Amino acid sequence: MTLPPTYSAELLARAAKIRLIGFDVDGTLTDGGLIYSSDNHESKCFHVQDGLGLVLLRQAGIATALVSARHSPVTAARGVDLKIPHLHIGERHKLARMRTIAAELGIGMDAVAFMGDDLPDLATLRDVGLAIVPADAHHWVQPAAHWVTPRRAGHGAARDACDLLLYAQGRVDAILEHGEHP
Repeated sequence: MTLPPTYSAELLARAAKIRLIGFDVDGTLTDGGLIYSSDNHESKCFHVQDGLGLVLLRQAGIATALVSARHSPVTAARGVDLKIPHLHIGERHKLARMRTIAAELGIGMDAVAFMGDDLPDLATLRDVGLAIVPADAHHWVQPAAHWVTPRRAGHGAARDACDLLLYAQGRVDAILEHGEHP
């Protein structure tokens, strides 16, 4: 299997250790846009490839979490739809939440990855074993990342992160051999 050239040996070594990955939602799993209808209902657009990536991680035994500071029924519905086991909506203390989940799973923070895009994610990005940001993350946050995805938020960036973990942990050949996700 040929690895994409953006995967350095150091990045692959970090990704190989990951047992839990958390994702911010707005600006990471979505493009950051918030749409409100005239009756005050919120809408968001999620990329289907990101969703499949999260499903593939779960099937590979990598725990997933959505940790969003915004209260959002739309985000909650997406998390339930994807069967995300650690769904934390309206969570302002993302680092504390990720530490709690890691402790519940019996893993250290070196086995945790987090993907975020802006200042509310910075402390968490600085504390995990693998910090990932989308290509369009705010420039103040990008220096905290071990890897910047090639794609933008809401346009496959989360799938890029999922694919990295799957490559680093030797799961891709089995996925490709199967021809579709199990």
